[in-house]
Amino acid sequence: MLDICLLGTGGMMPLPRRYLTSMIARYNGLSILIDCGEGTQIALQKKGWSANPIGVICFTHYHADHISGLPGMLLNMANSERTEPVLMVGPKGLERVVNSLRVIARDLPFEIKFHELSSPEERIELEGGYIQAFKVNHNVICYGYSIVIERKGRFDAEAAKEKNIPLKYWNRLQHGQIIDEDGMHFTPDMVMGPERKGLKVTYATDTRPVESIVENAKGADLFICEGMYGEDDKLDKAKAKKHMTFREAAELAVKAGPCEMWLTHYGPAMTRPEPFMPMVRSVFENAIAGKDGMSKEFVFEDEQQDCG
Repeated sequence: MLDICLLGTGGMMPLPRRYLTSMIARYNGLSILIDCGEGTQIALQKKGWSANPIGVICFTHYHADHISGLPGMLLNMANSERTEPVLMVGPKGLERVVNSLRVIARDLPFEIKFHELSSPEERIELEGGYIQAFKVNHNVICYGYSIVIERKGRFDAEAAKEKNIPLKYWNRLQHGQIIDEDGMHFTPDMVMGPERKGLKVTYATDTRPVESIVENAKGADLFICEGMYGEDDKLDKAKAKKHMTFREAAELAVKAGPCEMWLTHYGPAMTRPEPFMPMVRSVFENAIAGKDGMSKEFVFEDEQQDCG
């Protein structure tokens, strides 16, 4: 099970009912925050989710609307009595930028570990899955992220019996261990079926349409994509500012084929995205205009119908 929530959907500046960009994912007791715009800690409190489980914070880039809420969030995490280390992921310069912001959040009860991205694509391993970072095309170095939850194959008890594998080894084999004991040798592939479809959420903001987004969003359960401008006649402005229109986001979704797409990162002139959604859905049917606080629980495919 993977919970996804858009904490803020605004770009450039907040509006009275729209915080700046941030998304949070929860899986197996771990929370992963992507971007931390101004107001993120308030949005998290309004949602009723705790800051304590946030163990990974990823930044797409270092424009203020994506990172200015970090000092307050760190203090919120400290006040929630978090003591475990926190991993921060972002483009080159991450440690310098974060430490500059920490001038007002110096004494924290947890260690911060830094992973600075330097390659076009990088994989950060997590227990039970991974984060895939991929470079996109903004006017500063910027990355998108996919959160992937892997799922092992089914344990085949009949195969274990046929191979005369003692019961005491079953659990260890199921968890990927190789057994070399008492003159016996057993490997997980002897009792485990093929890996099953997991869960995948891809997040991309502040970018022009690029192939790396398509490749990384392929087959995603959810594709969260920036929609800075709703009007088609703002395409030239989108190109100049290295952002996207709603239509361009929908066209990316058609190419990538996710189950659904949520739009986010609206420009401050975009007070109501809904009037543009019929056009978006004419391009990609399962598109939703994201709102602050909007969330969804994703489950494995044998617990829910496939998106088709």
